[in-house]
Amino acid sequence: MIEARNISLSFGAKTLFNDISFVVNRADKIGLAGSNGAGKSTLLKILNGGDFFGSGKILRPKYASVGYLPQDISEVSELPLYEEAESAFENVIEARNRLAEAELLLRECPDGSPQYLQTIEDIGELERRLEDLDAYKIRSKVETVLHGLGFQPEDMPRKCREFSGGWRMRIALAKLLLLQPSLLMLDEPTNHLDIESITWLEDYLKSYRGALIIVSHDRAFLDIVSSKTFHLSRGKLDVYAGNYSYFERESAARKERLASAAASQAKEIAKTEKFIERFRSKASKASQVQSRIKALGRVERIEIESEESGIEFHFPEPRRCGQVVANIENLRKSYDGREVLKGVSLKIERGERVALVGANGAGKTTLVKILAGDLEYDSGKVELGYNVEMSYFAQHQASELNPENTALEEAESAAPAGEKFRARPLLGSFLFSGDDVFKKVGVLSGGEKNRLALAKMLLRSFNFLILDEPTNHLDMDSKRVLRNALKSYSGTFLIVSHDRDFLDGIVTRVVEIGRKGVRSFVGNISDYIEKIRAEGAFDTPESRAKKQSLSAARKKELKLAASARNREMGRLRRACAAAESEISALEAECAKLEALMSSPDFYKDAQNSKSSLETYKRLRAKIDALYAEWESLNSELEGLENQSPAGLKDS
Repeated sequence: MIEARNISLSFGAKTLFNDISFVVNRADKIGLAGSNGAGKSTLLKILNGGDFFGSGKILRPKYASVGYLPQDISEVSELPLYEEAESAFENVIEARNRLAEAELLLRECPDGSPQYLQTIEDIGELERRLEDLDAYKIRSKVETVLHGLGFQPEDMPRKCREFSGGWRMRIALAKLLLLQPSLLMLDEPTNHLDIESITWLEDYLKSYRGALIIVSHDRAFLDIVSSKTFHLSRGKLDVYAGNYSYFERESAARKERLASAAASQAKEIAKTEKFIERFRSKASKASQVQSRIKALGRVERIEIESEESGIEFHFPEPRRCGQVVANIENLRKSYDGREVLKGVSLKIERGERVALVGANGAGKTTLVKILAGDLEYDSGKVELGYNVEMSYFAQHQASELNPENTALEEAESAAPAGEKFRARPLLGSFLFSGDDVFKKVGVLSGGEKNRLALAKMLLRSFNFLILDEPTNHLDMDSKRVLRNALKSYSGTFLIVSHDRDFLDGIVTRVVEIGRKGVRSFVGNISDYIEKIRAEGAFDTPESRAKKQSLSAARKKELKLAASARNREMGRLRRACAAAESEISALEAECAKLEALMSSPDFYKDAQNSKSSLETYKRLRAKIDALYAEWESLNSELEGLENQSPAGLKDS
């Protein structure tokens, strides 16, 4: 459907794409992987038709449409939420407006006039067009998508500009999903979604009819949605016929095969070079030496790329504290008269690894800000335990860095007195090597700022760690290293995150904030999702509508199945009757032959008796085959007759 040919792009000395080519087919579900800075977002912008200052071509047929969700949304609509989402159906809205104009004109036309008759014909055509476009299902479609992404009925009339940045991203995503372009490209779509919305989006995208290209650092999301992986690294693009987990396995296997081939080649080259060196001066071997020198010159050397650098760090060993690390009792907090936290109570004990989850707006960030001492509360009690030293990584920690400082100055500002010397080697482990430490914070990428903020946190002493969305802007490798560091950390931590793969390996308790108050679940995030699915916690308005739709579809399916079953039973009964009739006719013929063969004179005519015996054997064989067929048909018929028409009584 869409083809990229020989795309090359450089920025200064850095080559982003080096002659890459690929094809996106109609129903491809592609995960675009690669470390931060590999060019994933740039590639999406090029495919979307953005300014391209490199070389190569993007070939796209006229019928193919492209939808693109960037990481950041700059423009905000002035329309109410519902109207903005509905505007995705531009052709339907246009037809509706034309129909309204035609109906108005009809009232003004004299009855029976040519204009009156023409207008009636136009109205009929417009109504047929609206029916073809499923115009009467648009409200259901819009509400299903908006509800799935977390919007409530009371949000529908609100102006889009009233929503915060994360919710604006959801509005843009909803509109793209409703547009259903031939190629849908999503750059980090889960960054601003909670677990319920991510689960809904996974189900939606799995059945998406067009092609998808998704950039995401949510491994679980990629594994569920994608069936092909494009991997960008050092200017090259490799294609893998599977999801992200498949890519990791196959990539490792490819590297092993390449290393083995390189070793074999090196051995052969060394052998050839040894021969050349040994016999170079012997005239009798001159032709063989020259032949091998030429052959050696034609060898295409196998190159093994060095591994990309990755973060390597571990948390400092914490000082021992009391058994109760934090205790919250009957906590209340309101914003502008709206109660965000109501009667929240929570106790965290030493060594616990807690994930804090809940829908966006449930109060997760508010709770951790209060616990960290960054926000006042209205009433209740918040206490830290004996000897507890807390370190807090805020959701927007990177935005609080001083843009005028260098990375080194910013890190040193967090170090205790007399320990500034620790800042530079620590930055090195976070990929700030050489002169990178002298870069101004203001020019750093989102991922670099997040790494710098994490490095600052490590320079402090703590035994209770609070992390609010720490994995935003971190690539897969960086998240893996952070997870490993948390896994080996012996202190206590509380994490707000919707990244299931990241949380699964490290948390042992899940605390949910929601309409039912605060609830605690023992286990990891997958255990939590299974439990709330079992209790129907994902029963949102759109899921109820979906269930009703599925129920109606199920009834229709059962009716169709029953109709097909009845038709098949009719066919089998007819086939059985035909077999029985044929068996009866053949057995009558056999009876005649048997009567003939019982006569004493039968064998006197050798030729006739031989022919009659052969006919008899053939008839008996055919009868046996028909009986076998009849038994098979009867068995099938009995099976269908014994099938329980479950669900048909409710139809």
